[in-house]
Amino acid sequence: MTNKRVLYVSSEVVPYLPETEISSMSFEAPKMVNDRGGQIRIFMPRFGNINERRHQLHEVIRLSGMNLVINDMDMPLIIKVASIPKERMQVYFIDNEEYFKRKATLTDEDGNLFPDNDERAIFFAKGVVETVKKLNWAPDIIHVNGWMASLLPLYLKKYYGDEPLFADSKIVTSVYEQDFETTLDAEMLSKVKFDNVEGADALETPTYVNIMKVAVDHSDAVVIASDNLPSELESHIDQLDKPVLPFVSKEEFADAYTEFYQTKVLS
Repeated sequence: MTNKRVLYVSSEVVPYLPETEISSMSFEAPKMVNDRGGQIRIFMPRFGNINERRHQLHEVIRLSGMNLVINDMDMPLIIKVASIPKERMQVYFIDNEEYFKRKATLTDEDGNLFPDNDERAIFFAKGVVETVKKLNWAPDIIHVNGWMASLLPLYLKKYYGDEPLFADSKIVTSVYEQDFETTLDAEMLSKVKFDNVEGADALETPTYVNIMKVAVDHSDAVVIASDNLPSELESHIDQLDKPVLPFVSKEEFADAYTEFYQTKVLS
């Protein structure tokens, strides 16, 4: 992986959020690439329950200040950054007062999904791309983890398809077990279409499975990141004509990911 540039975009990363399958792999995979001589960047949302003082987040003024249009509304983009202790890895946080100030991640205290999660996902996808453009950092691989990040493949292919910085980037999406049982906002598809983004008709019913179908359809390769996927999603992935890495445990992933990146994604 020497000198390969890998952009990791995730809904959650340890140590900033509690350890889960997604947050753990979103730390371990970039650490592995970093240790093997690659260059990495990590992006995640700046959820309001992340302790900024403890983790020493600070705003990057030169990257902040842009407005992103979400469903015909101007939403200011704020970029913060922190370093993971002892790992020489920086994490960039996508922030906005309206979308990410609340002291929670994806659900309220009763476990209900926030009604604007669809807009938060669109904002996150656009915010990541615009920030990487400002950094002028062309990734060889863009690896997506978690459904909050899963609109990124769609937007990269359809909204930013002519962006030269990403012309040679390969998109990998990791697919995890069922994350939520209900649906996001019923108007999600119309909000995506407001950006003149086509190819996402499955979002007419924005279930977890349909959101992930759109993600893998617009990716160049797929990683099965959980031992237990929804059967409908598993069947959909089986029909894809693109590289798929079967599930490997966290203890065995390093060599498997490296070989997959080198021989299937970048070949």
